[in-house]
Amino acid sequence: MDLKIKDVAELLNISETTIRRMLKNGEIPAYKLNSQYRFSRNEIEAWMMQQKLGLGTVEKELPSRTGEQQIYPAKQESGANQFSLYRAINRGGVHNVKGKTKEDLIRNAVELIAPTLRLDPAVLSELLIDREKLMPTAFNNGIAVPHARECLSQVPFDLVAVVFPEKPIEYGALDEKPVEALFFLFATGDKIHLHFLAKIAHFSSNEKALALLKSRPEKGKLLEFIREWEGKLRI
Repeated sequence: MDLKIKDVAELLNISETTIRRMLKNGEIPAYKLNSQYRFSRNEIEAWMMQQKLGLGTVEKELPSRTGEQQIYPAKQESGANQFSLYRAINRGGVHNVKGKTKEDLIRNAVELIAPTLRLDPAVLSELLIDREKLMPTAFNNGIAVPHARECLSQVPFDLVAVVFPEKPIEYGALDEKPVEALFFLFATGDKIHLHFLAKIAHFSSNEKALALLKSRPEKGKLLEFIREWEGKLRI
């Protein structure tokens, strides 16, 4: 799946000008096709998994053609995307799951998640574990987002299930920290899948969100926090 500048700007909820600035500075992976920038879906996913968004709460100042400084404000989310993570977690729930290895944890979690998706837990588990073998789906800061592209053609609706392992578990994260919270991600299409990845990446870099996750909150408390966070989100 190839994305255009407009697609990536919409995905990250920022201006096309900022995307062009990132391209100029080599901050985002892309290639050229007939002199036009294109983005590989797989490369953008890997880039987000490595938390290279770096957009903060407002976009950086960009020089205008006259040499003056002009601030391009981040766009406020609206419509279906504004509370998408809240709705997906409300559907997927919050679970405490046992498992001494990554594979055991995934299988045990999927046993709880698969019935909601009306999918076979054994098949779903293998898809997620095969994806982990390609590249660990761990962000930094003790967060992982198990997912598999093959699931896009199978899931009936968008769902994110938050799973807390009994103990922090080794997951192959870049910062080498064990994982303390997992966001099992199931989306109905490529763009919404990437949208969720981007949003969870921002969430996992929020200090208050990380502190809350460490407390292993119940579903109601986590949803309350996420609803407030999404309502103010500027990425």
